[in-house]
Amino acid sequence: MLPGVLTGLLAGLGAGALWGLVFVMPRMLGAYSGVDLTAGRFVAYGLLAALMMVSGLNSRRWPDLPQAAAALGMSVLGFSGYYLLLVLAIQDAGTEVPALIVGTIPLWVMLLGKPAGLRWRGLWLGLLLTLAGLVLMAYASYDFAEVRGGHFMRGVLLATAAMACWTLFALLNAAWLKRYPEVSATDWANWLGIGSGLSGLLLWWGAGSDVAALAAQPDLGLFALLCLGTGFGSAWLATILWNMASQRLSASLCGQLIVSETVFALLYSFAWDGQWPSLVQAAACALFILGILASIKGHA
Repeated sequence: MLPGVLTGLLAGLGAGALWGLVFVMPRMLGAYSGVDLTAGRFVAYGLLAALMMVSGLNSRRWPDLPQAAAALGMSVLGFSGYYLLLVLAIQDAGTEVPALIVGTIPLWVMLLGKPAGLRWRGLWLGLLLTLAGLVLMAYASYDFAEVRGGHFMRGVLLATAAMACWTLFALLNAAWLKRYPEVSATDWANWLGIGSGLSGLLLWWGAGSDVAALAAQPDLGLFALLCLGTGFGSAWLATILWNMASQRLSASLCGQLIVSETVFALLYSFAWDGQWPSLVQAAACALFILGILASIKGHA
């Protein structure tokens, strides 16, 4: 395996591990609205990105106007807008079902982003294994979904919208990075961070809780800590890693690596609940992992 490909694979898996953390954050901070959680995370990301750019750390250039416009639009599509939909979905339907719906992103990205020279027979095994894992996990989550109440279907619709947003973002992001190879993964992550911070700030200003209401929350310290942690790890660092993967791998292989986000999200959820996965859930996770390995082999 070429060193660049191996680096891309490890970077994509690392991004998935960091993204998986954000599925648990809404459950740890149930008293906060989806708008507050989204704004807090991405304002923290934006401040970090601005600090990096102003200080010159890990940043070598500033965007021109078209690049800045692209960063702002894509930051809403793949970051603040996507995560707001996901948080609202988790609050309505819990962690498992939205994670499953978002878990179909690899299938869509692989189908829509297949390189022209890659034959379908190199992809079908990875697709089938991933689909089988999703079916098993959906079966294991059925009873959980039944007890969610009237808001469950709304959560399903919100998670579907989030899935569509991130699928489009993954395809556009990979195409943009290949179109501008002179832009480093870190620079693009910083530009996206500035756009995410601005959109998060506007979201909070328009629909978030006022400062007094936030200050009155008993777990304000945990809220601030998680916003900073996910802003740094699950946004800034994860975006750098994902950009590295997008520059080194095809869109279809990158898409398959998104399965790791679902696997880690489920593992973190099991850990938060203090329970082991059932036999069916463990088998579904194993199928997800086998699907990733099969896809890597199919792209070799």
